[in-house]
This record gives sequence, C-alpha cells and structure tokens, in this order.
Amino acid sequence: MEVCKILHMNSGDGDKGYAKNSLLQQKVISMAWPIIKETVEDFCSTQNIPITTLSMADLGCSSGSNTLMIISNLIKQVELHTNKPTQYQIFFNDLPSNDFNAIFRSLPNCLQELKNQVGDDFGNNCFFNGVSGSFYGRLFPNKSLHFVHSSYSVHWLSQVPQGMEIINKGNIFIDSTSPKNVIEGYYKQFQKDFSLFLKCRGEEIVTGGRMVFTILGRTDEYPPNTDYYCYDIKFMNLVLNGMVREGLIKEEKADRFNIPKYRPSPKEVKTEILKEGSFMINRVQVSRIDWNFYNNGEFDELLSNNNVHDVVDSSYYFAKCIRSVYEPLFISHFGEAIVDELFQRYSKMVKYKMSNKKYEYVNLTMSLTKI
Repeated sequence: MEVCKILHMNSGDGDKGYAKNSLLQQKVISMAWPIIKETVEDFCSTQNIPITTLSMADLGCSSGSNTLMIISNLIKQVELHTNKPTQYQIFFNDLPSNDFNAIFRSLPNCLQELKNQVGDDFGNNCFFNGVSGSFYGRLFPNKSLHFVHSSYSVHWLSQVPQGMEIINKGNIFIDSTSPKNVIEGYYKQFQKDFSLFLKCRGEEIVTGGRMVFTILGRTDEYPPNTDYYCYDIKFMNLVLNGMVREGLIKEEKADRFNIPKYRPSPKEVKTEILKEGSFMINRVQVSRIDWNFYNNGEFDELLSNNNVHDVVDSSYYFAKCIRSVYEPLFISHFGEAIVDELFQRYSKMVKYKMSNKKYEYVNLTMSLTKI
C-alpha cells in the first residue's frame, strides 16, 4: 500500500465528504485550543526582536472548515499581542491527493472575516500557500517556520509495517487476536516515522519556535489492555470478516489489507521526543472524547449550523465521519463495488455497539519548543 498516494479524506462538500463529516475533529481542535493558545502567547512574550514575517504551517491540514478555523484563530491570537508581525506566511500541508482546491476556494471568505475582526489592511499582509508532500520528509527551508500545528494526522504511518499480511491474518489492525510481533511491528514503524517527523521539523523551525500537535493515542502501556484495541477499526474488522465469510470479499484480499496507523502512549511519544533531541517538551495533555458527544450539549451551536437538531442518532453521524476518513483506503484496495455495503453494515454495527456501551477516543496533545 503506497500510503502517500492514496491516503486522503473524502473530498468535496457532498454528503459523504470529510468537510461535512468532521465535527468530531473540530471538537478535538477545540479541546486542544487552550494549550495552542498558551503556546502562542508564550512564544510571543519571549520574542525580544520583532518578527516582520511570521511563518506558520498546518501539517495534515485536510480541507473543510476545520482547516481555516485553526489558522484564523492562530492569527487572531498573535494579533492580540505586542510586536505584531507586519506579514503572515501561512502554509497548508497535506499529501498530494488532498483537496487543496476546496481550501483555496474558501480563502476569500476566511480573509474577509479576518479583515472584519482584525482590520481592513490585514488581507494585504497575509499570504497563503499549499505545500504538497509527506511530513515524513523535508517540506520547508532550514529555520523558516515559527509555529507548526497538526491535528489528528501524525498517528498515520508512512506505510503499513512489513509482513502484516502474513502475521496478522484476519485483522486489519492491532487486535486481541494479533500476535506479539504485530504490536512490535507497528511500534517500530511508529518510532521510525515519528523520529523522522521530529528531525525534519527540528531543521525547519527556528530556535525558540513552537510546535503543537494532537494525535489519537492510548493511556495504557505494554502489555496492552482493551485501550490498545481501537474499537472503531475493530468494528470495521468484524464487518469485513463477515463479508469474507459470506463470499462477498476474498479472504486473501482481506488478509493483505492493514490500516497504516498507530496510537501511541504518552510515554512512547515522550521517549521519541527526548531521544531525537530537537525539542523541549512544554505540555502534555491527555483528553478523551465520547463517540456520543453529539448529544452531550457541548456543541449545540455547531450542530445547529450543520442542520442537526434535538437528540440525534450519534452512531449515524459517527459512522459517517469514519467513512469520510477511511473510504479512500478501502476503495483503493477493494474497489468501489463493496464499499457501500461495507459502510452500511458498519453503521448498523456501530449503532448496536453504542447502544450497549460507552466508547471514547484518547487524544494526546503535545506542546514543544525548538531547542
């Protein structure tokens, strides 16, 4: 699986697109915002020499309202402080298959809103750029960035660990039936990728610059408990295996499919940061988000804006979110013919499971300073 060529969220603003099904990710960004805000404030307060051009990058930006929301909030936060930069250089980064067109179509409205809040002259001093490429490699010149943000991206691996189709039969990720060397294979791939990610950013960010990223993680260490086994993928695996038993999907085809993702513990993340040596750790936050957050009252305004009213079937919207993320991977490997059936079954399974048990995502947010 050539991840860099096929990994992207569903494009467009249609019913299955990521842009209309990323409310969960927006909630995650909102949960991380206090740390992001604190990091920006601290960076601004420690600058002895005024910065004329402030360069910021959003890595794994995807597309939709979340992409522009975080950049807009970052700019407004900087504008609240003294020594305002005279210009902003903003970089949107993702893999080549990302829907960059949607981002740039939305920019005029975003700029107008910023002008209304910051000042009419602001739009002439803000420059936006799309940067296509994997963040597991160099993207920017040496010491060219002041602030880097990434949300729900760095837990994606550059590739599926080698040999998974042989040793992880019947599973598409780490599961309770996976042998020990599957866990070890995924962990080694995470170590390799994350270390390279840190090294590249360490070369691109100025001394004293900041980076904040949020990833899916877990709270347990090895040996794992059920926190290790990602239920969103586990349920997908159960659906896939059911379709194999019914002869809708060939078993050997399913065995060759594994998800290129790893959910590390805080200790695993800290270990790699300290080992690589480019950054100092400022803050580590572990947070949880309930799959049923659509009904917890925290997001009533956003739900209203998305035409979701009163008590809703959270499982339906959660399953749509998962489809908008994973569908391109399934289409690339299995083809389009089975995808509708697979996700219809997945939606039913999620509804059944959520009616009987509470499920959560564990998020890790890290604030770092370039040494």
